Amino acid sequence: MIDHVLIYVTHLEKSKAFYEAAFLPLGYKIAFGEEGKFCSFSVGNGCLFEIAQMPKGEGESLAQNGGKAAAITPCHVAFRGRSREDVHAFYAAACAAGGVCNGPPGPRPHYTPTYYATFIKDPSGHNIEVMTEAS
Repeated sequence: MIDHVLIYVTHLEKSKAFYEAAFLPLGYKIAFGEEGKFCSFSVGNGCLFEIAQMPKGEGESLAQNGGKAAAITPCHVAFRGRSREDVHAFYAAACAAGGVCNGPPGPRPHYTPTYYATFIKDPSGHNIEVMTEAS
């Protein structure tokens, strides 16, 4: 079981506002954080999804690119919804909050016969999925 996952974002306040709105239909809320540094969302069962401001200079040591800040490497995180309605509600909320569609809600039978999901790019380019296997 994963306790928490942290991803870096390009603009913490913009990402915090995006996730607050997008997670509302799923019932995920801010648990705690430190202004200007990070924000933790409670996603159920004591687990956390955290976003943190990419520290200035951190990308330089990771990329070793001559002093230029590295871009954030987008990642993929999938959240399990309770129903197809959750998938649709997340999609609508995330799009309204400025997310970019990376796959509208629908069946994904190439994963499993009952897999139903949507994919949204967050403000930093991370591919955020909400899925369910409920009918």
